[in-house]
Amino acid sequence: MSDKESRSHDDAPFDEADALGALDPLGFAQAWMKAANSIAEDPAAAMEAGQRYTSDLLAAQAAAVTRALGGEAEGPATVSRKDRRFREAGWEENPYLFALLQNYLLSGRLVDEIVESVDVDETTGHKLEFMADALMDALAPSNNPALNPAVAKKALDTGGASLVKGLQNFADDVAHNDGLPRQVPRDAFTVGKDLATTEGKVVYRNDLMELIQYSPRTETVFETPLLLSPPWINKYYIMDLAPGRSFVEWAVEHGHTVFAISYRNPDADDRDTTLGDYKLGGPLTAIDVITEITGAPKVNIVGLCLGGTVTAALLAYMAAKGDDRVASVTLLNTLVDFSEPGRLGAFTDKASVERLEKRIMDRGYLDASEMMGVFTFMRSNDLVWNYAVNNWLLGEDPPAFDILFWNSDSTRLPAKMHSFYLRSCYLGNQLAEGTMTLRGTELDLGDITADTYILAAEQDHITPWRGSFSTTRLLSGAKVRFVLSSAGHIAGIVNPPSPKAWYRTNNRLPKKPETWLKNSALHEGTWWEDWAEWIGKRSGERVEPPSMGSSAHPPMVDAPGAYVLK
Repeated sequence: MSDKESRSHDDAPFDEADALGALDPLGFAQAWMKAANSIAEDPAAAMEAGQRYTSDLLAAQAAAVTRALGGEAEGPATVSRKDRRFREAGWEENPYLFALLQNYLLSGRLVDEIVESVDVDETTGHKLEFMADALMDALAPSNNPALNPAVAKKALDTGGASLVKGLQNFADDVAHNDGLPRQVPRDAFTVGKDLATTEGKVVYRNDLMELIQYSPRTETVFETPLLLSPPWINKYYIMDLAPGRSFVEWAVEHGHTVFAISYRNPDADDRDTTLGDYKLGGPLTAIDVITEITGAPKVNIVGLCLGGTVTAALLAYMAAKGDDRVASVTLLNTLVDFSEPGRLGAFTDKASVERLEKRIMDRGYLDASEMMGVFTFMRSNDLVWNYAVNNWLLGEDPPAFDILFWNSDSTRLPAKMHSFYLRSCYLGNQLAEGTMTLRGTELDLGDITADTYILAAEQDHITPWRGSFSTTRLLSGAKVRFVLSSAGHIAGIVNPPSPKAWYRTNNRLPKKPETWLKNSALHEGTWWEDWAEWIGKRSGERVEPPSMGSSAHPPMVDAPGAYVLK
């Protein structure tokens, strides 16, 4: 055996690139270097921003001095009305805190202006924006217990008990929540008792998923059943949250025979599970089971996020095979065209994907915490520091919020599937480009003829609504309705009737989303009501409810089943 062959792993030559990749898998340091090089080559814009910062900082200090002497003076920076961090009166009444706040706001503006001024590629720009936001959120003076007037007030009011409770919360989060502040109490909800409570039965199970059939609540139902195709990044019950906030419940009460896929949480043994397995072993198999149980020739499908992407791909596959069993499709906050992925583009460039693959291939799956960490820090002010102040500094427990509980109940992703998804969708945009294949069949979205309802959310930071809008031009063979909802990625979907809800519609579908928005009509209420009318017209006649399961697919266990609990 040669010396090279006998060399142990520990003696292997040091690879600096691999070491840096392990420390910085998303390439943030490289993004900073590109920004620094851009500023060095053309410093004019950065210098102008710096001069503006210096001038306004002097004005802010002068205003603080005036206030300290009993006068009145406004600072050059103002707090956004939506920013809840500085609502305590002390930030304005205390001249020292006022000066600190002005400095912070001006520094944030300086960082934003510099980031906007650098000449870098789009992906690097997204990385810089992400880092700038995360940095400024972390540096907010409200995060400092010695500076935040709300912390001092609470400590005085409680005789110091809030500080003790805050330390206890901090220690518990370090020990049991990866050092991040908990967004919702661990025991706030129980799946099957408080959430996912709509009555039903598991009528089919394979190694990939369970299929749940929900019990009817109306004397008659639409003859065309409804299949809910969720993502497997999180568990299915985002579509069946607490009573009154459950989309499943809403659909059942509006006369639909509803089925939902509940995916099994994969582990290392599922490393070779592919995206094709999810398409065919998930919704396509579900369609087979549903048509057998109900006797209906067609099925309506609702796909959410990645479940919607898979649904679109599946419909193209079915069209190529001459399978027309889908009557209509609803895509909720779904990307089909990944050419403009928004902030997620910061994490899905080629170098980042390659580094991520190295981390997950040996393990066999992407751990839930890695995925959720990215989503959490995309909104670090709301999802990290807000709770750090509340839980650690004020000594309070986080409120019991069903969406955040579901958000923390995340799942793993098989390595092979996740790698293909990132490469085919985010890097290659194959589905939109018409180059994706499934089991040797090329997928053409233009072949889809089923009527399509596309729902996007105005503040969605994961699936930007303009990206969802581009699906309207890809489904050239279908009659499409596009609706824009209030709120963000999840709250835009969990959108039961409320005084705050609104949505926009426009029966015309111009090429540009801005043109669609400009000419859209604003409606008070939830898109659920608009969808109920739309889907009702595509669900056939009213008939007696079908049996729960069939002789071929007898009911197994009560909903929500077993897979969702693992």
